Amino acid sequence: MDDVKPATSITDTVKDYYGKVLKSSADLKTSACCLAESLPPQVAAALKDVHEEVKDRFYGCGSPIPPALDGVAVLDLGCGSGRDCYVLSKLVGPRGRVIGLDMTDEQLAVARRHLDYHARKFGHANVEFRQGYIEDLAGAGIADASVDLVVSNCVLNLSPDKPRVFREIFRVLKPGGELYFSDVFADRRIPKPLAEDPILLGECLGGALYVEDFRRLMAQMGCLDARVVASSPLAINNAEIERKAGFIKFYSLTIRAFKLALEDRCEDFGQVAYYQGSLPESPHAFVLDDHHRFETGKPMPICGNTADMVSKTRFGRHFRVAGDKSTHFGLFDCGPGQLAQTSEAGAKAGCC
Repeated sequence: MDDVKPATSITDTVKDYYGKVLKSSADLKTSACCLAESLPPQVAAALKDVHEEVKDRFYGCGSPIPPALDGVAVLDLGCGSGRDCYVLSKLVGPRGRVIGLDMTDEQLAVARRHLDYHARKFGHANVEFRQGYIEDLAGAGIADASVDLVVSNCVLNLSPDKPRVFREIFRVLKPGGELYFSDVFADRRIPKPLAEDPILLGECLGGALYVEDFRRLMAQMGCLDARVVASSPLAINNAEIERKAGFIKFYSLTIRAFKLALEDRCEDFGQVAYYQGSLPESPHAFVLDDHHRFETGKPMPICGNTADMVSKTRFGRHFRVAGDKSTHFGLFDCGPGQLAQTSEAGAKAGCC
């Protein structure tokens, strides 16, 4: 791949910020890179077994750890000190594997220092950490169609070449695989002076994607229906930075997108989905996104895209979908998801 290292000035600024400026989460100058949503019970339970030093060097804005992980191969982009990797290690179990990728020496040193500790704690060793750039997963030895799930926690905003990152993500995902990530988004494009400000960059604000540009970027990648799972406004809580960037509304969004051939609108084929309640962590209901909550055993009319999401992915064995796509009834009667609602324009982004 040409020009393997991304734009030097931005990359070096970010590497310096997370390797040398920040020694723990207490050194953050805003509340943007802080956990913005409650943890699922299984994640909270696994987190209790993670080493304190690993947790102390955590910088994230969400909880990008989905359910149904037993035996799954996961890639964590910008894994930092390895907090999410170790939580995932416990949840994927001995049949699964976790690869953590980061470019920062200091962060990786913390992550690797506790490999044996977590192997003893969990009773299996299924984690490895690699140094590299999220724009060049091939350079880190990540092969085509080799992972079931890609996660990232408040890192993709730090990349100076986001189209390249998403191309690499969809390259390494298996068919039916999932991208599930939390990140900072903005209600407008960030002005260049702010986008190049070292502190705003390091605090995950300067590189935040405008939500509509994210929708367009996903479409360019062939992903026509990315879903919002969770959304919350971000408070900066720093008077100096608010004077610079307070006119911009920032959001923490958790997004899921599948490597599936989906349509760009919700189409109605008369299909109905039944969640079977077979996920141990979700016996009563399964949440696909911010507007699809499947109660166990209750029939739920769905669009064609949603039908594929719950039948042609690792969730397939937990659902029964009645009907096929032989008869088309026009557009599915949907309302906009929260990704659209965060945008000033209010354009429809994704399904239902």
